Amino acid sequence: MHIAEGFLPPAHAVAWTVAAAPFVIHGARQVAVTVKRHPSSGPLLAAAGAFSFVMSAIKLPSVTGSSSHPTGTGLGTAIFKPPVMAFLGTIVLLFQALLLAHGGITTLGANAFSMAIAGPWAGFAVFFALRKAGLGVLPAVFALAFVADLVTYVVTSVQLALAFPAADGGFGESLAEFMGVFALTQVPLAIVEGLITVVIVRVLMQVASSELCNLGFLTGRDVPAGADHRSGEREEVQS
Repeated sequence: MHIAEGFLPPAHAVAWTVAAAPFVIHGARQVAVTVKRHPSSGPLLAAAGAFSFVMSAIKLPSVTGSSSHPTGTGLGTAIFKPPVMAFLGTIVLLFQALLLAHGGITTLGANAFSMAIAGPWAGFAVFFALRKAGLGVLPAVFALAFVADLVTYVVTSVQLALAFPAADGGFGESLAEFMGVFALTQVPLAIVEGLITVVIVRVLMQVASSELCNLGFLTGRDVPAGADHRSGEREEVQS
């Protein structure tokens, strides 16, 4: 759902950048705190960013000025929570704009708000509620990734509709049109992304359960049989 460089009116581009900035700044601080408290989380943090970069680089043409693709934010959101993903996702979008001409610098704030902030927070809210209700880790992760993807597309549709209201019907008509076109590709992509994220998390639960427990993503009862888990190991560094 990356909005292309220069596509948004300047006032809209600035407004979305201002809206996204506090989340990204807070996320950068949370990344520093996480790495300080859990030094061994570095590889997982890098893997979450790389996963989002690769998934969201799968670009399918969609409505004018944008594109359809998975977001890959579910993995980082589940393990590190939304504030960290706000920063990671923005870095992913920045590198894609600079290296792949995917998205843009002037639209970085808008793209970050939809993909790195709104989507992860909505997905995590669903994940948290499902886990509190007693649902297993993997079904909850699927729901997180699915919802994060769909909410990203909804927010992008809102951004485009605000910038380009229809001549007849205004914002509402434009929003319905953008969402209708996006849905043709985004709903199947969200399902596929959810399944891929579940597979990745299942592997990590087998090979990195200690780190996932230290980060609070898993509890002892969630660790699968035969997993490489060192019970009670904590790596928090006291400040």
